[in-house]
Order: sequence, then structure tokens, then C-alpha cells
Amino acid sequence: MATSDSFTMDARQFERGLRRWVGRLSTESKRAGERTGKRVQNEARRRAPVDSGRLRSSIVSRPEDRGRTYEITVGTNVVYARAIEEGREEMDIFPRTKKALYWPGAVHPVAKVHVPEIPARPYLAPAMAMAETFLREELARAGRRVR
Repeated sequence: MATSDSFTMDARQFERGLRRWVGRLSTESKRAGERTGKRVQNEARRRAPVDSGRLRSSIVSRPEDRGRTYEITVGTNVVYARAIEEGREEMDIFPRTKKALYWPGAVHPVAKVHVPEIPARPYLAPAMAMAETFLREELARAGRRVR
């Protein structure tokens, strides 16, 4: 993924509280992690700026079971995602191997292309900041269902 972030649910930390219900990392706890990932994904999509909608629709959550830990990665594979999240300074693009730049639709070849500054418009980091709150809510719901 070009831009992504993840949160890790440390099974040992949460098992202490969950032992009275299950004694090990349960399927319900993993489901709580997956629901948390979906909530973070939805929050990031809600916050993502929209032009064509490509960035917004590319944001996904992916769970990975790693034995004692269960990791949920939320991110996107869109190339320009990082520039939108973090911003980018203005810059000039020059040809590497040719004398000029040209692309389909250009009126004529050019010696350089000026790209203006892109201000930061964070969408993933604020959503990830909510992950702990979402996880606690989902684990509380899981605990009520397991009793």
C-alpha cells in the first residue's frame, strides 16, 4: 500500500481483561478488531478529500492474525495518497533523459513543469487516532455478548 497505517491489538494486554470470559484470544475479540478496522476505514473515507472519489474508494482495512497479536492495517495503494495526507512542497519536474517533457494531450514539449504546493489534508491519521476508542467500544460489546 502506498499510504497506510496500522494499529496492533496486543492480545496479552486485552486477554487480562477478557480471561474472565474466554481465557484466550477469542474469535469474538478478533471480530471486535475487524469491526474496529472497518470503523477506522469508514472514518478515513469520511475524512478523505474527494475529487474523483478514487482515493476515498481505495481505503481498505486488512486483518492479519499473527498468533499472539492481531494486526489490522488500514490504508490505500493510491500513489498520491501520501501527498494529500502529509502535503508536499512546490517543485519543478525536469526531464531525466530527454531534452523536454511531453505527454498525450500536451500542446507542445516543455523544458520543465511547475507543480504547486499541496497543503496537507490529513484523513488517515485522524481516523487512526480514533482506533483505540473504537477498539475499547467493540471489546466492551464483545464482552457483553460472551457473558
